[in-house]
Amino acid sequence: MASRIRLEDRECPLSTTVQHVGEWWTLLILHDAFDGYTRFDQFQKSLDISTSMLTARLKTLVADGLLERRPYQTNPVRHEYALTERGRSLRPVIVALAAWGNQHLPQEQRSMVLVDAATGEEVEPVVVDARTGRSLQDSDAFVFTAGPAAGPGMRARYTELGRPRSEPAGAEDAESRRA
Repeated sequence: MASRIRLEDRECPLSTTVQHVGEWWTLLILHDAFDGYTRFDQFQKSLDISTSMLTARLKTLVADGLLERRPYQTNPVRHEYALTERGRSLRPVIVALAAWGNQHLPQEQRSMVLVDAATGEEVEPVVVDARTGRSLQDSDAFVFTAGPAAGPGMRARYTELGRPRSEPAGAEDAESRRA
């Protein structure tokens, strides 16, 4: 896929993430992979996707390190596509996107819901701060700001918004030791 990232966005994690997973078929293939599909014909049947499109998307997912291509049959050689650790780390993102979609549908129109595997009870996923457990839903309590590796453009963006610059872990201690 041709890069759609603007030069000034190359350091933005959202822009670079969308470059990897923002394409329609990519998210659907990853969703199928989370459901346990690994073989080309399974993806093709589930998604009703053309052979050429599926081939291209799978190649990109392998090149991006989200899927691993490995042989499962030798005569003739056939390959399967398994999620890598990097690919598995996208599961909360896929779950959050599906949950967002379900929030905007009446209960009777939901074709897929997330449930507790042990109880079968529907769950409502939320994104929380791992340190405090607070929901990130509150847009006033949590904001983006320039991080320690931010370039001049990113720093200017958040300075204009009046946001404090984040410091790398331990920076405060190092500063106090110098004083």
